[in-house]
Amino acid sequence: MTELLFRKDAYAREAKGKVTEITSEGGIVLDGTIFYPTSGGQPGDSGILRWKGGEIEIATTVKVAGDTVVLVPAEPAGMPTLGQEVTQVLNWDRRYRHMRVHTALHLLSVVIPLPVSGGAIGAEKGRLDFDMPDAAGDKAALEGDLNRLIACNMNVTEEWITDAELDAQPELVKTMSVQPPRGSGKIRLIRIGVGNETADLQPCGGTHVSNTEEIGQVRIGKIEKKGRQNRRVYLHLE
Repeated sequence: MTELLFRKDAYAREAKGKVTEITSEGGIVLDGTIFYPTSGGQPGDSGILRWKGGEIEIATTVKVAGDTVVLVPAEPAGMPTLGQEVTQVLNWDRRYRHMRVHTALHLLSVVIPLPVSGGAIGAEKGRLDFDMPDAAGDKAALEGDLNRLIACNMNVTEEWITDAELDAQPELVKTMSVQPPRGSGKIRLIRIGVGNETADLQPCGGTHVSNTEEIGQVRIGKIEKKGRQNRRVYLHLE
Protein backbone atom coordinates (compact mmCIF):
# COMPACT_ATOMS: atom_id res chain seq x y z
CA MET A 1 0.00 0.00 0.00
CA THR A 2 1.24 3.50 -0.89
CA GLU A 3 0.83 6.41 1.51
CA LEU A 4 -1.38 8.94 -0.30
CA LEU A 5 0.47 12.17 0.41
CA PHE A 6 -1.80 14.13 -1.96
CA ARG A 7 -4.65 13.49 0.50
CA LYS A 8 -2.71 15.19 3.29
CA ASP A 9 -1.69 18.17 1.16
CA ALA A 10 -3.09 18.63 -2.35
CA TYR A 11 -0.80 21.64 -2.79
CA ALA A 12 2.49 19.78 -2.24
CA ARG A 13 4.62 20.19 -5.36
CA GLU A 14 7.68 18.20 -4.23
CA ALA A 15 8.24 15.36 -1.78
CA LYS A 16 10.84 12.76 -0.88
CA GLY A 17 10.12 9.08 -1.37
CA LYS A 18 11.72 5.64 -1.46
CA VAL A 19 11.34 3.11 -4.26
CA THR A 20 9.63 0.02 -2.84
CA GLU A 21 8.94 -1.83 -6.09
CA ILE A 22 9.65 -1.82 -9.82
CA THR A 23 6.71 -3.57 -11.48
CA SER A 24 7.02 -6.12 -14.28
CA GLU A 25 5.58 -3.48 -16.65
CA GLY A 26 8.27 -0.97 -15.70
CA GLY A 27 6.24 1.12 -13.26
CA ILE A 28 7.71 2.68 -10.11
CA VAL A 29 6.11 2.28 -6.67
CA LEU A 30 7.10 4.60 -3.82
CA ASP A 31 6.39 4.31 -0.10
CA GLY A 32 4.39 7.55 -0.35
CA THR A 33 3.47 9.82 -3.25
CA ILE A 34 2.08 13.26 -4.07
CA PHE A 35 1.11 11.97 -7.56
CA TYR A 36 -2.65 11.44 -7.91
CA PRO A 37 -3.56 8.20 -9.76
CA THR A 38 -6.19 8.12 -12.50
CA SER A 39 -9.63 7.65 -10.92
CA GLY A 40 -13.04 9.27 -10.65
CA GLY A 41 -12.65 10.97 -14.01
CA GLN A 42 -9.48 12.81 -12.89
CA PRO A 43 -6.34 12.00 -14.92
CA GLY A 44 -3.21 10.65 -13.29
CA ASP A 45 -0.51 13.17 -12.47
CA SER A 46 2.70 13.63 -14.43
CA GLY A 47 6.08 15.04 -13.43
CA ILE A 48 9.67 14.02 -12.73
CA LEU A 49 11.52 11.76 -10.32
CA ARG A 50 15.05 12.88 -9.44
CA TRP A 51 17.79 11.14 -7.49
CA LYS A 52 21.53 11.41 -7.14
CA GLY A 53 22.90 10.85 -10.61
CA GLY A 54 19.64 10.56 -12.48
CA GLU A 55 16.07 11.53 -13.20
CA ILE A 56 13.12 10.14 -15.14
CA GLU A 57 9.97 11.68 -16.58
CA ILE A 58 6.66 10.35 -15.24
CA ALA A 59 3.97 10.31 -17.94
CA THR A 60 1.01 9.31 -15.76
CA THR A 61 0.03 7.63 -12.51
CA VAL A 62 -2.32 4.69 -11.90
CA LYS A 63 -3.65 2.68 -8.99
CA VAL A 64 -3.52 -1.11 -8.82
CA ALA A 65 -4.75 -3.70 -6.33
CA GLY A 66 -4.33 -2.96 -2.65
CA ASP A 67 -4.25 0.83 -3.01
CA THR A 68 -0.78 0.68 -4.53
CA VAL A 69 0.03 3.72 -6.67
CA VAL A 70 2.27 3.15 -9.70
CA LEU A 71 4.18 5.96 -11.41
CA VAL A 72 4.46 5.20 -15.12
CA PRO A 73 7.64 6.49 -16.82
CA ALA A 74 7.47 8.10 -20.26
CA GLU A 75 10.40 5.86 -21.26
CA PRO A 76 11.43 2.82 -19.15
CA ALA A 77 15.13 3.66 -19.29
CA GLY A 78 17.53 4.99 -16.68
CA MET A 79 15.30 3.71 -13.87
CA PRO A 80 15.98 4.21 -10.16
CA THR A 81 16.89 1.14 -8.15
CA LEU A 82 14.94 -0.64 -5.44
CA GLY A 83 15.36 1.27 -2.16
CA GLN A 84 16.53 4.42 -3.98
CA GLU A 85 15.71 7.74 -2.29
CA VAL A 86 14.05 10.05 -4.83
CA THR A 87 12.51 13.49 -5.04
CA GLN A 88 9.08 13.69 -6.65
CA VAL A 89 8.45 16.86 -8.66
CA LEU A 90 4.84 17.29 -9.71
CA ASN A 91 3.75 18.88 -13.00
CA TRP A 92 2.02 21.45 -10.83
CA ASP A 93 0.40 23.66 -13.44
CA ARG A 94 -1.43 20.66 -14.94
CA ARG A 95 -2.50 19.30 -11.54
CA TYR A 96 -3.71 22.70 -10.31
CA ARG A 97 -5.89 23.11 -13.38
CA HIS A 98 -7.34 19.66 -12.70
CA MET A 99 -8.12 20.82 -9.15
CA ARG A 100 -9.88 23.94 -10.43
CA VAL A 101 -11.93 22.04 -13.01
CA HIS A 102 -12.79 19.27 -10.54
CA THR A 103 -14.09 21.71 -7.92
CA ALA A 104 -16.06 23.61 -10.56
CA LEU A 105 -17.74 20.36 -11.65
CA HIS A 106 -18.94 19.82 -8.08
CA LEU A 107 -20.69 23.18 -8.32
CA LEU A 108 -22.04 22.37 -11.78
CA SER A 109 -23.87 19.46 -10.14
CA VAL A 110 -25.45 22.03 -7.82
CA VAL A 111 -26.80 24.36 -10.52
CA ILE A 112 -28.01 21.29 -12.45
CA PRO A 113 -29.52 19.21 -9.62
CA LEU A 114 -29.96 15.98 -11.58
CA PRO A 115 -28.36 12.53 -11.26
CA VAL A 116 -24.86 12.35 -12.76
CA SER A 117 -24.22 9.47 -15.16
CA GLY A 118 -20.58 10.20 -16.02
CA GLY A 119 -17.84 12.80 -16.10
CA ALA A 120 -14.28 13.67 -17.05
CA ILE A 121 -11.70 16.23 -15.95
CA GLY A 122 -9.07 17.92 -18.10
CA ALA A 123 -6.60 20.76 -17.72
CA GLU A 124 -8.68 23.16 -19.82
CA LYS A 125 -12.20 21.81 -19.48
CA GLY A 126 -14.33 19.13 -17.90
CA ARG A 127 -17.76 17.65 -18.40
CA LEU A 128 -20.58 15.96 -16.56
CA ASP A 129 -23.22 13.70 -18.06
CA PHE A 130 -26.66 14.12 -16.54
CA ASP A 131 -29.81 12.03 -16.54
CA MET A 132 -31.61 14.87 -18.31
CA PRO A 133 -34.49 13.79 -20.60
CA ASP A 134 -35.39 17.40 -21.48
CA ALA A 135 -33.19 20.23 -22.75
CA ALA A 136 -31.11 22.08 -20.16
CA GLY A 137 -32.82 25.42 -20.69
CA ASP A 138 -31.05 28.78 -20.70
CA LYS A 139 -27.31 28.09 -20.93
CA ALA A 140 -26.45 31.71 -20.12
CA ALA A 141 -28.53 31.50 -16.94
CA LEU A 142 -26.78 28.29 -15.87
CA GLU A 143 -23.39 29.90 -16.48
CA GLY A 144 -24.39 32.97 -14.46
CA ASP A 145 -25.61 30.83 -11.55
CA LEU A 146 -22.39 28.81 -11.59
CA ASN A 147 -20.11 31.85 -11.62
CA ARG A 148 -22.10 33.45 -8.80
CA LEU A 149 -21.56 30.33 -6.69
CA ILE A 150 -17.84 30.38 -7.45
CA ALA A 151 -17.65 34.07 -6.49
CA CYS A 152 -19.03 33.28 -3.00
CA ASN A 153 -15.44 32.36 -2.03
CA MET A 154 -16.51 29.21 -0.18
CA ASN A 155 -13.98 27.02 1.60
CA VAL A 156 -13.55 23.48 0.30
CA THR A 157 -12.91 20.94 3.07
CA GLU A 158 -12.90 17.20 3.66
CA GLU A 159 -14.57 15.05 6.29
CA TRP A 160 -15.08 11.35 6.80
CA ILE A 161 -18.13 9.20 7.52
CA THR A 162 -18.72 5.48 7.94
CA ASP A 163 -20.35 3.18 5.39
CA ALA A 164 -23.41 3.01 7.63
CA GLU A 165 -23.66 6.80 7.83
CA LEU A 166 -23.55 7.02 4.03
CA ASP A 167 -26.22 4.33 3.75
CA ALA A 168 -28.42 6.52 5.96
CA GLN A 169 -27.88 9.51 3.63
CA PRO A 170 -28.14 8.07 0.09
CA GLU A 171 -28.86 11.55 -1.29
CA LEU A 172 -25.16 12.39 -0.84
CA VAL A 173 -24.26 10.13 -3.77
CA LYS A 174 -24.95 12.02 -7.01
CA THR A 175 -23.37 9.55 -9.41
CA MET A 176 -25.60 6.85 -10.85
CA SER A 177 -23.04 4.32 -12.07
CA VAL A 178 -20.08 4.83 -9.72
CA GLN A 179 -20.38 4.26 -5.99
CA PRO A 180 -17.85 5.46 -3.39
CA PRO A 181 -15.22 2.82 -2.54
CA ARG A 182 -16.12 0.77 0.51
CA GLY A 183 -14.28 -1.65 2.73
CA SER A 184 -11.90 0.64 4.60
CA GLY A 185 -14.56 1.57 7.16
CA LYS A 186 -14.68 5.23 6.20
CA ILE A 187 -15.68 7.33 3.20
CA ARG A 188 -14.28 10.74 2.30
CA LEU A 189 -16.69 13.62 1.73
CA ILE A 190 -15.91 16.96 0.11
CA ARG A 191 -17.84 19.94 1.51
CA ILE A 192 -18.08 23.27 -0.31
CA GLY A 193 -19.23 25.93 2.13
CA VAL A 194 -19.83 25.80 5.87
CA GLY A 195 -22.80 24.64 7.95
CA ASN A 196 -26.09 26.03 6.71
CA GLU A 197 -24.17 27.79 3.92
CA THR A 198 -23.01 24.48 2.43
CA ALA A 199 -23.44 24.49 -1.35
CA ASP A 200 -22.35 20.90 -1.95
CA LEU A 201 -21.45 17.77 0.04
CA GLN A 202 -20.66 14.49 -1.70
CA PRO A 203 -18.25 11.55 -1.61
CA CYS A 204 -15.07 12.18 -3.62
CA GLY A 205 -11.49 10.96 -3.56
CA GLY A 206 -9.98 13.57 -5.89
CA THR A 207 -7.99 16.76 -5.38
CA HIS A 208 -9.66 20.17 -5.11
CA VAL A 209 -8.79 23.81 -4.53
CA SER A 210 -9.15 25.07 -0.95
CA ASN A 211 -11.49 27.95 -1.83
CA THR A 212 -13.84 28.43 -4.78
CA GLU A 213 -12.26 31.80 -5.63
CA GLU A 214 -9.28 29.83 -7.00
CA ILE A 215 -11.48 28.37 -9.75
CA GLY A 216 -11.85 31.73 -11.45
CA GLN A 217 -14.40 32.52 -14.15
CA VAL A 218 -15.81 29.54 -16.06
CA ARG A 219 -17.84 29.13 -19.23
CA ILE A 220 -20.52 26.57 -20.04
CA GLY A 221 -19.70 25.05 -23.43
CA LYS A 222 -21.63 22.60 -25.54
CA ILE A 223 -24.62 20.72 -24.16
CA GLU A 224 -24.91 17.52 -26.18
CA LYS A 225 -27.64 14.91 -26.22
CA LYS A 226 -26.12 11.50 -25.49
CA GLY A 227 -28.74 8.81 -25.73
CA ARG A 228 -32.42 8.91 -24.86
CA GLN A 229 -32.09 10.56 -21.45
CA ASN A 230 -28.49 11.68 -21.13
CA ARG A 231 -27.06 15.11 -21.85
CA ARG A 232 -23.37 16.05 -21.66
CA VAL A 233 -22.52 19.50 -20.30
CA TYR A 234 -19.04 20.93 -20.90
CA LEU A 235 -17.36 23.42 -18.59
CA HIS A 236 -14.32 25.52 -19.59
CA LEU A 237 -11.83 27.50 -17.52
CA GLU A 238 -11.53 31.08 -18.75
